[in-house]
Amino acid sequence: MSSDVNESIWISTAPGTSFPSLDRDLKVDVAIVGGGITGLTAATILKKAGMSVAVLELGSIASAETGHTTAHLTEAVDAGYRDVASDFGPEGAALVAQGGRDAIRFIEELSTTQGIDCGFERLPAFFYTESEADLEMLREEANASANAGLDASFVTDTPLPFSTKGAVRYENQAQFHPREYLLPLAKQIVGNGSHVFENSGAIGFKDGSPCEVQTGKGTVTADAIFVAAHVPVNDLVAIFTKIAAYRSYAMAIEVSSPLAPGLFWDTEDPYHYTRSYRSGQRNILIVGGEDHKTGMEKDTEEPFRKLEEYARSRFGLMKVLHRWSGQIIEPHDGLPFVGRNPMSKNLYVATGYSGQGMTFGTLSGMVVADLILGRENKYAALLDATRVKPIAAAKDYITENVDFPKRFILDRIFRANVEGHSVDDLSAGEGKILSIKGKKVALYRDESGHLDALSPVCPHMQCDVAWNTHEKSWDCPCHGSRFTCEGKVVNGPAVTNLKRIDPTELE
Repeated sequence: MSSDVNESIWISTAPGTSFPSLDRDLKVDVAIVGGGITGLTAATILKKAGMSVAVLELGSIASAETGHTTAHLTEAVDAGYRDVASDFGPEGAALVAQGGRDAIRFIEELSTTQGIDCGFERLPAFFYTESEADLEMLREEANASANAGLDASFVTDTPLPFSTKGAVRYENQAQFHPREYLLPLAKQIVGNGSHVFENSGAIGFKDGSPCEVQTGKGTVTADAIFVAAHVPVNDLVAIFTKIAAYRSYAMAIEVSSPLAPGLFWDTEDPYHYTRSYRSGQRNILIVGGEDHKTGMEKDTEEPFRKLEEYARSRFGLMKVLHRWSGQIIEPHDGLPFVGRNPMSKNLYVATGYSGQGMTFGTLSGMVVADLILGRENKYAALLDATRVKPIAAAKDYITENVDFPKRFILDRIFRANVEGHSVDDLSAGEGKILSIKGKKVALYRDESGHLDALSPVCPHMQCDVAWNTHEKSWDCPCHGSRFTCEGKVVNGPAVTNLKRIDPTELE
């Protein structure tokens, strides 16, 4: 355990992991790329069914996006049941609600039967507003949610310590500690021909019979591959035109009195979401929000300042214990893309969970495990990764995908992101894209003065990265790939690092 304030509370309050790295070729029934809630859920189901699995995680188990959530478990969806019913029909909306319910029940039953103490707790959820203008929308959403099968109603009061105008109240939702839930599952996967590997990122894929996943130190051969890595790192085009990456910010704040039991999110844009967490004698408020498209915010400290101001004005601020950010993948028609990868034979994907990563991640693991096992799953057709919903998706498809050609042209022709022409323009602890001797360079100077010089071109689809001031990372604004200040991949879809440049070439 650690106590870095710039670290998620889930990572700080759960033990570290020490799974080995893949160092040889290996044969299993199923290779799973990604050691978060989706991959570990699928691996648990598949191993129980008698299959051998190998989980390949780029970094540490349950420490990437799963470790940077706020861990709401809810049947409510960001798209809203009014839109889901309009776009997918009443039957589709009912399936979405039932899928969320089944996913939460899966976590509850597994943690109970396995004796996993992960703070799982049932409690109500509230979608609330502080504005009279949003009341009619909330009444409509309450009706649409109830029609889809949720235990939902419109209420005028919420148990929040500040004034609200009204809310949709959802009964019997839940919260938990994601890493305290997942780390025991990861340990139980190991053995009897199954494996969990850390620091073993996939760099290549071969679909077929059999399939292959290549890493830097070994190849895993399998009958099926499940890319459960938040974004499908195996595919350049088919999925990426249908999703968009956003950064979302969170803080764990000590407050003087406990927040009333519940999950809360508002109607603001960008919106805010809150829940409580108990650590020893401390009452902790977890507050999140202030989302923006990845790579599009110049000062990534500003969202934290806004979150702190929001928490101070509404809850009373004592002390910020932890702060972190995570990546949210928005699907263009409101629902995740889950199942067989477009144009693939034995390769499966899951992505586009929006703000319901823990719920949809669990459901996606359940769906893909059933598909691999040849079992019928009632959610598979609804979430099919190859689906096209022109009416539901048209507006968001155009809105989200305009950034790729725009950024590519600006980066390549107008050099709009260049911030200087000399290494002297770079301060300690700062990263910038400079044009030196006619060449664009992504430069970072650490506190000791050491320079890391990189090509700014993301290897995924050739957009230029942007500097993230808080994370001290290079983020791609086109499809959400992220890299350390040294250029190493943190998040896909990129699978290779930024190219290094010898700093002496810039002198």
